[in-house]
Amino acid sequence: MAQSISLIGSTGSIGTQTLDVARNLGLRVTALSAHSNLKLLEEQCREFKPKTVCIGEEKYSQLKTALADMDIKILCGDEGVYQIAVEDESPLLVNAVLGMKGLRPTIAAALQGKKIAFANKETLVAGGSLVTNAVKKGNSVLLPVDSEHSAIFQCIQGGTKIKKILLTGSGGPFLGQSKEYIKNVTPEMAIRHPRWNMGKKISVDSASLMNKGLELIEAVHLFDVSPDKVEVVIHPQSIVHSLVEFEDNAVIAQMGTPDMRLCIQYAITYPNRMPSPAPALDLFGKELNFLRPDEETFPLLALARKAITKGGNIPAVMNGANEEAVALFLDHKIGFTQLFDLVIKATETANYIANPTLDDIIQSDAMAREFVSANI
Repeated sequence: MAQSISLIGSTGSIGTQTLDVARNLGLRVTALSAHSNLKLLEEQCREFKPKTVCIGEEKYSQLKTALADMDIKILCGDEGVYQIAVEDESPLLVNAVLGMKGLRPTIAAALQGKKIAFANKETLVAGGSLVTNAVKKGNSVLLPVDSEHSAIFQCIQGGTKIKKILLTGSGGPFLGQSKEYIKNVTPEMAIRHPRWNMGKKISVDSASLMNKGLELIEAVHLFDVSPDKVEVVIHPQSIVHSLVEFEDNAVIAQMGTPDMRLCIQYAITYPNRMPSPAPALDLFGKELNFLRPDEETFPLLALARKAITKGGNIPAVMNGANEEAVALFLDHKIGFTQLFDLVIKATETANYIANPTLDDIIQSDAMAREFVSANI
């Protein structure tokens, strides 16, 4: 188990729960980064006393003033996050950054040979083989923090010849609703997830089933399987976090309370298990249901499968378009189903690059965002 960690994205949902785990395990936290939550980042610095901290450029001078009495190196912006990934002394980087911003630091840390515990699924969706090749080149290790991928990772400790991955999802707040109903949903309705306490962006992705699409692509890269070997299963109770079927038709499932600290801690302590701050699972009186996803009402899941099947830069286009469209939806500038239309059009009309470089991925992401903004 790592005795110290660096954490990028420390003030978000995954970041704060990672610090719960660090507190529980008595780990040193050598570096922290946040985008703009100055108050919480200062509190974290005073508790964990990292050597390095980074914040967005707009809050840099305020953070310097707030931490003037502490011996901490203060960085800013994306380059500061990248510097943490490359230079920090901890052997384990926890990537809890939201969106494409996590790609460059992940590749950099991988090339440094660091272990990477990542909740930043967009890194693998957009970067794909660029990330996995960096992991191989740097002799690094990717340790999944998403509950579903952590579950799959735990299940495959019992065997290696995978027949099928059964990727579970709760179905979000609009499970069972019609096309007509979801036309009128608001951002406030979309972020009220029935099981998980998550950030706004991932909550909207869960409501649209895009989150399952992103996780499908992530599973393809992380576990080196073809898209047809990943089946999405709706499981409203969020107790079974995913399952793996092996060549002998045995199915192994990982179960637990819907608490991200379980999978965060396993990524940090792997291959060991230790007492967790998450509550124990009580199965008495519980029902477990498994349903097929409604891909007609929620078409982004099918789009994601098409995107990873085509490969190249197309998943990056889809991801960038989705990030932009979700931001517009949360800002009340587009409707929920308009989000679907924009992401589909951006993805299906994009120029295809079979073997993209990092610059190609960054440019594809930018062009997808521009397409969405221009076609509201």
